This record gives sequence, C-alpha cells and structure tokens, in this order.
Amino acid sequence: MNQQTAAALLAEGNPLVGAADCVLNLAAVEAVDSCALAVLLEWVRIARASGRQLRVHEAPAALVSLAELYGVSGLVFSSSTENGHSAGH
Repeated sequence: MNQQTAAALLAEGNPLVGAADCVLNLAAVEAVDSCALAVLLEWVRIARASGRQLRVHEAPAALVSLAELYGVSGLVFSSSTENGHSAGH
C-alpha cells in the first residue's frame, strides 16, 4: 500500500466500505507509506458516513507507527476498528 497503489485501492474500495461492514486483513501487506494511511482514513470516513464499520486486522508495524506519528491511530484503530498487531494497542 503506497503512492503507486493508492488511487486503485480507493477506486476499488470506496464503494465496498460504504455498502457493508468490512474487515481488512493487512497481514499480506509488506510495505506502506503515508498514502496507505490516507487510504485507510478515507475508508474510515466513508464507512462512518454510511453507518458501517471498518475493522483492520494484522496491520503492519510500519502502518501502526505512522498512525501514531500523525496522531490518528484512534481514528484508524478505534473501537469500530481492530488492530490485530500488538504494538501497544
């Protein structure tokens, strides 16, 4: 999940997260940058606006660190989301 894949992920994921409760398992994600965090924040926004839940499982440590650095871990990994990574959550 990075700058090269963000636009495609948004195009594919936006309708899905607004239509149903979603669980994202990020265990296979090997690399992330701040664009990955932006994608997740947009999906959280869409899910909440649609009255849906978005759960994040097995988030890579780098993603958790970025969310903490930017002060948005509570938005991405809140009570309506779950961080399967054990990095202090």
